[in-house]
Amino acid sequence: MFDLNDIVVFARVVEAGSFTAAARLLAMPKTTVSRRVAALEREVGVRLLQRTTRSLNMTDAGRLYYERSSRALRAIEEANQQLAEARAEPTGTIRISAPVGFGAYFLNRAVVEFLAMYPKTKVELRLTDDKLNLVEDGIDLAFRTGVLQDSTLITRKLGSTHRLLCASSDYLLRHGTPEMPADLAHHHCVIAGPSTVGAHWVLEGPDGEEAVTVAGRFAANEMQAVVAAAIAGYGIAQMPHAMADTLIREGRLRRVLGDYTTPAGGLYVLYPSSRHLSPLVKAFIDLAAERISNRLNSG
Repeated sequence: MFDLNDIVVFARVVEAGSFTAAARLLAMPKTTVSRRVAALEREVGVRLLQRTTRSLNMTDAGRLYYERSSRALRAIEEANQQLAEARAEPTGTIRISAPVGFGAYFLNRAVVEFLAMYPKTKVELRLTDDKLNLVEDGIDLAFRTGVLQDSTLITRKLGSTHRLLCASSDYLLRHGTPEMPADLAHHHCVIAGPSTVGAHWVLEGPDGEEAVTVAGRFAANEMQAVVAAAIAGYGIAQMPHAMADTLIREGRLRRVLGDYTTPAGGLYVLYPSSRHLSPLVKAFIDLAAERISNRLNSG
């Protein structure tokens, strides 16, 4: 019966280039290394190595055997590494990027729970609506919404969401309530973007998608500022439905055009390409995915 240890010793001899060097790597006597390789050759029934006093070379059979067996050994080593990582308690610092509104309504609770569950971890959360370069900015994982651009990042979809249209009771009392998407052209709208003019909103309703050009007195590329302006009565705003639901229940905003939402967009987590996720990153992704799913289903 084949002894896996003999195969490991044979592979180390090939990689080290000599029995002496392999013995040092394996921390065993040179005679033991030689005996194990000889035992493997007897099992396979062919000579794997040509030995002389000055050189060590593989036979054709030895080269083929090494190529096949070394792949199997690497697979075993990777499996052992993954099991060790799975057992390991997450430690260290994880750097996370997310849009401001997304972080406030989806991630904050997950971060607090994560820190409580794993006392040896630290979290650095960068909330920004700018798209950071994960590699250049040292980000371990990022949460994104909407349609993703092609990239070399690993992507996992966590769910889908849409935006609702909301305004304050004060604004609607002063300016009236729109009855159809076309009416938005005659209202002040709070724009989630760089300019107060020329914004196009696409809404999905009973008759499919409709596009309307909107404008207003306030624009911001940060969702919390958009929400604050809507609450202050500066116009009608789009906001993620989980966020809108909370504000509507609190009586701070009212929903507008209740039969319409924006087309559904994806919620994603992205991280740089690597062979294995660290236990730290994997643990946070799993926790955040569960919390986000619960929030979407309850919303």
